Amino acid sequence: MTEENKPDWGPIRGLARRVLERGDALELSDDTRRLLDEGAREVAIPPQDVEDALRSVPSATTLLREIWRRLEGGEERLSDVTYRAYRLRDRGDFKAARQLMEEALSIEPVPLYRQIAETVLANLTRLEAVAENGHVEADFQPWEQLRVLARRVQHGKPLELSDGLRDFMRQTAPSVAIRETEAAEALVTAEGAQALLTQMLERIEDGKQRITQALSRMTACREAGDRDGALQALRDVLTVEIVPTYRQMAEECLARYDEPLSDW
Repeated sequence: MTEENKPDWGPIRGLARRVLERGDALELSDDTRRLLDEGAREVAIPPQDVEDALRSVPSATTLLREIWRRLEGGEERLSDVTYRAYRLRDRGDFKAARQLMEEALSIEPVPLYRQIAETVLANLTRLEAVAENGHVEADFQPWEQLRVLARRVQHGKPLELSDGLRDFMRQTAPSVAIRETEAAEALVTAEGAQALLTQMLERIEDGKQRITQALSRMTACREAGDRDGALQALRDVLTVEIVPTYRQMAEECLARYDEPLSDW
């Protein structure tokens, strides 16, 4: 599902907050009926159930409560299970990670949440294949594949310097500020390839720690009303960070600092 056809749940969430949280009366106008009908379809409530519910205000309110429950409960459940699955992935336990996502799919009715969970599950399966055979895929989560390769090396499995692996590491190197020519020189030998892999992972993990700390300091300063301190936290990380992705994150936060957080 692309951003263009992703459901806009703002109106139905707004109606739910007014009626279910603030206690406003539900008025079954044509617009409200249409909104409830659309919302119900987006969370996979059968059309006959919707038709029956829209015959009275009490049943329509119950329908709204069920739409809200599926939206909020599904979002919270998906966020939690994805976080736990990624923690397992980072430990190399792909079987347990996939099981979590499969269990989430078995109870999730909302199509959008199902699609997200299916994508996570498919990606876990692909990474598990890399963990098993060491064969990388071009243009698929390069940093995660680097982590998988490094874990294989830690477990005593050598890097197999195939043409595919050389191309993958050479093409991924610029994403951690290493020139392709420099990477190509390292990839001549197994020892050089392993040293390159270690260097790439260090830049990813060190940069991740730096940007996380910088954003945390920025947020703390912003909440305290310390604008100068918040901006300085971003400038400080930019003086040392070389990984393009992390630099871009800091630069965007710096450029958009004075915009409302809701617009970020």
